[in-house]
Amino acid sequence: MGEHSKIVMKKALISLLLISTLAFVLAGCKSPAKESADSNAGSAFNKEGLPLVNEPITLDVLTVRWGNMGDSFKENTWLQELEKKTNVKINWQVMSSNDWGEQKSVMLASGKLPDVIIGNLAFGDADIINNLSYFRPLDEYIEEYMPNLKAAMEETPVMRKISTFPDGKIYSLPARLPSRPKSAHQPVINKVWLDKLGLKAPTNIEELYTVLKAFKEQDPNGNGKPDEIPISNTGDIEMGLLSSFGITNLRVNNMMIKDGKPVYFPISEEYKEGLKWVHKLYAEGLIDPESFTQDGTMLSAKRQNPDAPLIGFSYQWTPDAVFGKWSDQYETIAPIAGPDGERYQEGDPDGLSFRRNEVLITTFNKYPEVTARWIDQFYTGEASIQNFWGAIGTSIEKNDDGTYSLMAPPEGTSADAWYWEKSLRDFGPKYVSPSFEKNIKLDPTTGDGLKLELDKLGAEYVTQPFPEVMYTEEEYQQFPTLTVDINNYIASTRAQWVTKGGIDENWDAYVNKLNDMGLQQLIKIYEDAYDRYMNVK
Repeated sequence: MGEHSKIVMKKALISLLLISTLAFVLAGCKSPAKESADSNAGSAFNKEGLPLVNEPITLDVLTVRWGNMGDSFKENTWLQELEKKTNVKINWQVMSSNDWGEQKSVMLASGKLPDVIIGNLAFGDADIINNLSYFRPLDEYIEEYMPNLKAAMEETPVMRKISTFPDGKIYSLPARLPSRPKSAHQPVINKVWLDKLGLKAPTNIEELYTVLKAFKEQDPNGNGKPDEIPISNTGDIEMGLLSSFGITNLRVNNMMIKDGKPVYFPISEEYKEGLKWVHKLYAEGLIDPESFTQDGTMLSAKRQNPDAPLIGFSYQWTPDAVFGKWSDQYETIAPIAGPDGERYQEGDPDGLSFRRNEVLITTFNKYPEVTARWIDQFYTGEASIQNFWGAIGTSIEKNDDGTYSLMAPPEGTSADAWYWEKSLRDFGPKYVSPSFEKNIKLDPTTGDGLKLELDKLGAEYVTQPFPEVMYTEEEYQQFPTLTVDINNYIASTRAQWVTKGGIDENWDAYVNKLNDMGLQQLIKIYEDAYDRYMNVK
């Protein structure tokens, strides 16, 4: 058999295997409990109170988890109690993100989906918009059967805005996670190096330049070698450096909001000035020359170099995130002020709490009213924290004064890993109101509590990001054609200007070439989507 034939046969076998796996999963949709409920579809449905139905029914609920996380979250006692109280049994179908891509394609092509999809790892905006016939519009169900979600959308209008599709309908439901910071990546610096050189944490770009130069030239790691690398990154510059010039890119689409209007920043004056400054740092050896070529493994090896710490400054979620055994040497500092004297912090003034596509009710679901009421049980503060950290009595302690504290994870387990094991965590329906949040007591030295503590440094400087907008089917079709070439050209030009300079001389030609590549068409897509989002009431 020729090599080509072997490859074809192998692909065919993989496809067959996936189809039979999914056939087995979908066959699970017809559990005996479901059969009995199907034959009793008229089982009395209660519009109010519990149980939701007088006779038990079963819903097939699919969720996708990261990697090898498995399904231990099903043991969450809040979920188990919910089954008893509602008479709605859940047949969980837990998929791994490792092979979900192929499984998803097969499932969408099969024309048969489970009753409910939970978690935004399963289907993104484009998946939903390109397969609308599979998903129920939920506006009427929210109005009639979901008082908790309806109240949440009234209290926090962003919940409705991020969930409204371009046709004006809601097909998927949102979440607001508890106790999330406003700041995204914040500046992190080696404090031991600062102390050794008698320097203070930099507050503006002039001071940052002075500190980086000292890091480079004065052997702060004390090993007698000129091996210190003030700044290093993978495949590009450290984009956080541009935040001092007012440029933040939370959605990673080159869009930001300035003076209440959407702006495409790679053709802005701020971007130009920011790159000139970054070129100055590069030209003086303060930025790792391998930043544009190295991968994550190489950067990680530098950050966790066994003999001495090598990296001086970066932007991270928390100071202990990436530096291995040197983590204790790093501290988060306030945003670095730019040439205009202002500080800018990437993030979201509403908090990095909001998610969409967290729940979908499919058109295969025979009990949409029951399902809507079942989902609405998740949209209370107490339900939400138990689906984010774990159940009360397992991971959360409910105190006599009405507050909630997190229990310590078992010895040798990180808090984050433990919460993922005990709950749906980031996935699924949730709503924690700002008033309920005040009752949650977190340890400020670790995990989610530490991030809130560090957030105090940057929260007041957080810029308004380009919102989480939605695109139409036609816009999605245009995106790849436009963004691939435009983004590649912007990245290669940025690398050239940082390493070799010449931005002033080449700027006009650069902007003209971007326009020739269809930039104005791309900007119009962003602006149209922004207008639709802002007009959702």
